[in-house]
Amino acid sequence: MTKMQNISIAALLAVVPLCGAASAFAKDAKDVVIAVIPKVAVPFFDDCNKGAKTAADADGVQYQWVVPQNTQGSTQVKILEDLMSKKVDGIAISVNEPKSVEAVIKKAVASGIKVLTFDSDSAKSGRSMYIGTNNGSAGETMGESMAKALDGKGEVAIVTGQLGAANLNERIAGIKKSLAKYPDIKLVATEGTEDDLAKAMSVDEALLRGHPNLKGIFGVSQVGGPSVAKVMATKEFGSKKGVVKVFAFDDLPDTVKGVKEGFIQGIMVQRPVTMGKLSVDHLLAQINGTETAPADLDTGVTVVDASNLGGYTK
Repeated sequence: MTKMQNISIAALLAVVPLCGAASAFAKDAKDVVIAVIPKVAVPFFDDCNKGAKTAADADGVQYQWVVPQNTQGSTQVKILEDLMSKKVDGIAISVNEPKSVEAVIKKAVASGIKVLTFDSDSAKSGRSMYIGTNNGSAGETMGESMAKALDGKGEVAIVTGQLGAANLNERIAGIKKSLAKYPDIKLVATEGTEDDLAKAMSVDEALLRGHPNLKGIFGVSQVGGPSVAKVMATKEFGSKKGVVKVFAFDDLPDTVKGVKEGFIQGIMVQRPVTMGKLSVDHLLAQINGTETAPADLDTGVTVVDASNLGGYTK
């Protein structure tokens, strides 16, 4: 991933010129078609859709929300090819498998379609920019939060989603970088779940059974918080509540509930609504020629715990 600009959210929201200030070559907004592709149908992307649709309505452009039926890279490739055949003007995509979409994104860009990534990047695809969390930095923040909760010692495990997802692997790299400063914290396992809740619960159960001295679990994908909270709510693992520290990503209702009930100590809350809004606004600016030198944008994270559950923005 390229080095990202350190820009406040307020500045990000103001960075795109109004479509009325577009160049002489701009299309009428009503004739512009922008498509947004999430990884898969999960609540996190509902927030992305909310932000993107709000921006599309405000900008007066035609909007398509195209949801893959699975997390396979080939599925997103087919969606991109279909959108190319329909001659859309702009595409924003959260990438499941970065390598798999490189060729088709380059082809789309060569055909004149503006393409950017959000949430999860494919840095070598020729996309114009990435909008989303600096996942390496977010992982470091997560690692530091865990280290503080454990007083710098204990066994920990990482539970991720799709093993090939660039954003998740960047978070894991950030966690490991942070934990390297704490020699008494030992990473004993890193397990994938394919972002499937039932599979994630099985993974959590196996970790707790196989590592009786486990003191911490990182849930780096959106199912990590809900799964471990549900597992610890069972009779078999109820004694682990508060003993095994849990840090998760994204404020899904079950994750927030887990914080309220004491199963989860903290959440790295991203800004999916902002990601969606900025994706549409920047695509329109690029389509109209008012943004000619796009650069990656870090939308940031907020560490949310029981003390600030009611006071953060997305």
